[in-house]
Amino acid sequence: MSSGAGYTLAHRSVASIRSVPPQGQSPAAPHTPPRVISSTYSSPSTIRADDDFVLIEIGSRFARIGFAGDSLPKATLSCGPEQGRRAGDFSAWQQPAPSFTEAWSDDHEIWRYDLRSLDLGLFHDKLDRLLRDAFTRYLLIDSRPRRMGLVLDPELPIPLLSVVLDTLFNNFQAPIVSLMSSPTMSAVAAGVRSALVVDMGWAETVVTSVYEYREVKTTRTVRGGRLLLDRLYKLLHQLLKSEDHDGKGPRALSFEECEDILCRLVWCRASGFKSPQRQSTQLDTVEEQDESEAEPSRTAGAAEIPLRSTSPPTTLQVPFDKLADVCDDIFFEPSSSPSTFDDHELPLHLLVYQHLVQLPMDVRAVCMPRIMFTGGCSSILGIKERLMDEVTSITDKRGWAPVSGKGVEQLRHNQKIRRSSVQRSSISSVATSETGNIGGPFGDIEAKIARNRPVPQQLQGQLRALHTLGPWAGASLMCQLKVPAMATIDRELWLQQGASGASRPNEVDAKAQQRQSMGAGGLIRGSGGHHTNWTLGVWGSY
Repeated sequence: MSSGAGYTLAHRSVASIRSVPPQGQSPAAPHTPPRVISSTYSSPSTIRADDDFVLIEIGSRFARIGFAGDSLPKATLSCGPEQGRRAGDFSAWQQPAPSFTEAWSDDHEIWRYDLRSLDLGLFHDKLDRLLRDAFTRYLLIDSRPRRMGLVLDPELPIPLLSVVLDTLFNNFQAPIVSLMSSPTMSAVAAGVRSALVVDMGWAETVVTSVYEYREVKTTRTVRGGRLLLDRLYKLLHQLLKSEDHDGKGPRALSFEECEDILCRLVWCRASGFKSPQRQSTQLDTVEEQDESEAEPSRTAGAAEIPLRSTSPPTTLQVPFDKLADVCDDIFFEPSSSPSTFDDHELPLHLLVYQHLVQLPMDVRAVCMPRIMFTGGCSSILGIKERLMDEVTSITDKRGWAPVSGKGVEQLRHNQKIRRSSVQRSSISSVATSETGNIGGPFGDIEAKIARNRPVPQQLQGQLRALHTLGPWAGASLMCQLKVPAMATIDRELWLQQGASGASRPNEVDAKAQQRQSMGAGGLIRGSGGHHTNWTLGVWGSY
């Protein structure tokens, strides 16, 4: 049979596959019907890229970066000499250079509140390198503009805040930046609306009272991690018995080793007064045991610490008692009189007590059972228990009277005055009972209802500690719930006006700003509300 005669088999003809068969005949090969892929079945990566909200918390020593909605940050980065080296610098494998006394901790800090000795340009470069390292190595995101949130101290100086915002708007092209307060976010992470937040940080210890998600009062002291580390170095230097050349020569011990000893071995003694109201489950403490047991106590022994940064390397024995003395001298002075200290150097227990005394009565009653601790120094063993017991002891002795002294004590112990106050209270109670009986049968009915009514559990008026997940976790929850921030800064307005274009918080219509931020062009969906009246919130009110 010739090749041109007859009908070509269907499975051998390519044309039959591409052509449409005649009417009334079955198709030569199975055909798959066309499918229209909807955008709802597209890759979730595109949705995630649009909804990414990068959350950044910046402190004096560490920066935490992650995505909103996560329980933990993706990265917790620090700034030190190792991160400041250039590519091709192999000095890390050489003998470390001696660190001098004057600039012992400067290279390990991101910023300092004392702007007189701070180079803002160097701080800009540090922050830019820190964030780029976090974005490329840990967050694994590209250079696409993303909305960002900043968790900062409310009393951050305006020059530092301006450098941070300039870095985010210019170097990372963020369309909108939301500012969130660290104490308020700590209260959110604990699940409460009001709290007394004790932030035991590196540079200082800050006590902030939050009432209905607003900062009411803030007090601070210089007693923090930096002062504790310096005192610990003096103890180790004294045990090493080396010369320091009048405090201007190189340090006998490296910063990293001294900080490692601080994190591992420093502990705090228990208070002589133990509050009967405090529960052991409220604080992260060790299990209590009898002192008469045969197990060796910490106060009896010493720790053998191998030191590698000294010349030559040695092993140092440090008694546990002296490590506890360092913590007690820094955070709890033996003198209990506030007149012996300046306002910026009060011990922690006096600082917390005076902060509570100066609060309004209703705010103090709400904040007392909601005391929470944050910061790196709060992880020292036994320090939270000691602080709670010391504040309870002062409260039992002095009460909540803002005036104290010998005259007040004599007046308090005067029997005549106490007897007259008791008589006045009894007269007022009798008058109140007579007034209640005027109603006749209606007064009896109200008394019966009051007796049968269940008494709600009152947490006001007693000291209690709460556990918080930290400001970053609270800010992550707020951003995931899409709660609009009051301090929201648009990139175009910032580039046009800068920090001088911000208004006072009382000059901004809060309700209109919330409505606009919740809309299509606000914080939730778009690139920012283009409102002309914007504010820096509490950061611009000082």
